[in-house]
Amino acid sequence: MLSWGPATKIYLAAGATDMRKGFDGLFGLARDRLELEPLSGHVFVFANAQRNRLKLLFWDGSGLWVCAKRLERGRFWWPKAGDEPKVVLSAEELAMLIGGIDLDSSARRAWYRRTAENGANIVEKRRAV
Repeated sequence: MLSWGPATKIYLAAGATDMRKGFDGLFGLARDRLELEPLSGHVFVFANAQRNRLKLLFWDGSGLWVCAKRLERGRFWWPKAGDEPKVVLSAEELAMLIGGIDLDSSARRAWYRRTAENGANIVEKRRAV
């Protein structure tokens, strides 16, 4: 999994994007449609109309990256094109999105619970249901 620093912002381009676009096409969308600087080091995320493909564009300081994911079944949660051309996500929300979680209906739950073992408080990791 890719990871970014805390200062990195993640921008979703609302609505559909033509997935035939590569480096230059996505660069142009980030600059023109989202009105952001693609060489800023931030991450730009695009989805197709069927919402089964994603592309991420980001600059690492020495070059542009384009990463893609195609779902074999199902659809990604994705904001519709509306008043706002972009949506800002946290790195955790992007991981949830890529993992197939619907961000509108998901509720964050505690993943840890405290247990007493040998008289000490220990944090035990929960298994996902």
